[in-house]
Amino acid sequence: MKIDIVTIFPGFFRGPLDYGIIRRARDAGLVRVEMHDLRAFAADRHRTVDDRPFGGGEGMVLKPEPIFECVEALEVASREERLAGRAGQSVILLSAQGKRFHQSQSQELSRLERLVLICGRYEGVDERVSQSLADCELSIGDYVVSGGEIAAAVIVDCVTRLIPGAVGNEASTRQESFTAHESGSSGNGPTATCGSGGLLDYPHYTRPADFRGMAVPQVLASGNHEEIRRWRRRSALEKTLRNRPDLLQQVGLSEEDKELLSQIAAKNT
Repeated sequence: MKIDIVTIFPGFFRGPLDYGIIRRARDAGLVRVEMHDLRAFAADRHRTVDDRPFGGGEGMVLKPEPIFECVEALEVASREERLAGRAGQSVILLSAQGKRFHQSQSQELSRLERLVLICGRYEGVDERVSQSLADCELSIGDYVVSGGEIAAAVIVDCVTRLIPGAVGNEASTRQESFTAHESGSSGNGPTATCGSGGLLDYPHYTRPADFRGMAVPQVLASGNHEEIRRWRRRSALEKTLRNRPDLLQQVGLSEEDKELLSQIAAKNT
């Protein structure tokens, strides 16, 4: 996969892209990430990339000209081809006004051949970039950060780790929080070790079995795989109900899940 990042701070990415899974994926040739300095596409001698918005208001807004010039110089497929799904490419504007980024979207992006991330800055980006250049506008959460560079680093990490071969044990990426159970797989839901089914991940324990009087649940050392599976599913449901109850409305709950939730509710009353 090729990932292009359009930014006014290309040096920002020297840290996030040089460690862990992203570094290994780059070294293995699974992903290629290039930064493009937006100021290099500014037309004036001061390399101006921002301006005051029409109608007044606080702060500055990124101008459309340098962004269009930069993305067009990358020779990506046309917007029409991208939106039709024929190009295997996507151009994404990162801003606080975008749709909220989520794990299933990360899975979709990991299947592309090329991804262009435009990092918003200042008070925003000229709306024509969103309307006529980018395929979509994304936000990494309901909060505001200084610029799209942080969001780009998050998305690059999320997407890269889902590329086949990037993670040593690929099954681990299927058991994580927010990962929906894939249709067509065997069984009616997540197994003991694989698939959160869109919920938060179940709790994990390691050695020592007893740490400062806090013992690992006995069921995990029992060797009974069915009991372990059931305990993990119940724990995932309990943690999701406690920390992210909204997720329970978004996933398909099995009859067993509903039974376990009833038990959890009864215990808490």
